Amino acid sequence: MVFDPQLDVRLSAGPLAFDYGHNVFGPQPELRSLDAIRYSLLARNCDGPDPVYCIAMDVGREEHNEALRQKMLLFGVVAYESGRLGDEPVRSQGHVHAIAPHCGWSTPELIEIWQGNAVIYAQEKVTGNPGRCVAIDAGPGDKVVIPPGWAHCIINGNPEARMMFGAWCDRQYGFDYDGVCAHGGLAWRPLLRKDGMEWQRNSTYAPSQLVSRHARTYPELGVSDKLPIYEQFARDHRSMQWVSEPAIARDIWDSFEP
Repeated sequence: MVFDPQLDVRLSAGPLAFDYGHNVFGPQPELRSLDAIRYSLLARNCDGPDPVYCIAMDVGREEHNEALRQKMLLFGVVAYESGRLGDEPVRSQGHVHAIAPHCGWSTPELIEIWQGNAVIYAQEKVTGNPGRCVAIDAGPGDKVVIPPGWAHCIINGNPEARMMFGAWCDRQYGFDYDGVCAHGGLAWRPLLRKDGMEWQRNSTYAPSQLVSRHARTYPELGVSDKLPIYEQFARDHRSMQWVSEPAIARDIWDSFEP
């Protein structure tokens, strides 16, 4: 199943890359190598797809170029290879969003799955106690919000197929890997078993509970459950302002869960 994001970006059939349609701008994607994420893997010498995934930041329609800059918003597109990393699914290593200088926040992110199946794992902290830990199953068209300051990783939920998603981010985005690196990964590791995915606790963190569930909707942030996330911005440039200005939603973040 493939979702129509109403933004003409296609995943190439060959090596990981994107094809941009008429009136759509975007860079050559950055390729994330297997060696770059080995420190977070259970079997650090495992074989697997290489590159593991590709990421293109600052994608959009030409007509929105100036508005995106004014709103300090950045749209990213990411694709993951099929396959496995030892006993683990193809995934990112995990990170926290760095503080954005213009707003002083570790900014949130809004993810929308376009192709394949994903699991978005997020934890409240990267200290000894990870706090709340959530694993969210998401398919084409599903949306997931990563709150400010939460560590997270994206997982390809189906080793037999590629996975692709789009995301709203802050224009001054940055990735902080220090806390994740210090623990050799996040608080819970996904493992591929014959009957599905199993989660293993990372013993370098204090004990925690993992809540697994399907993606939900986000009426509290004004995220449409009918429009793709890029199209919602196209119709109302203010609709995604909470991504680059999270203080707008200050009152909801303390108790918010993805």
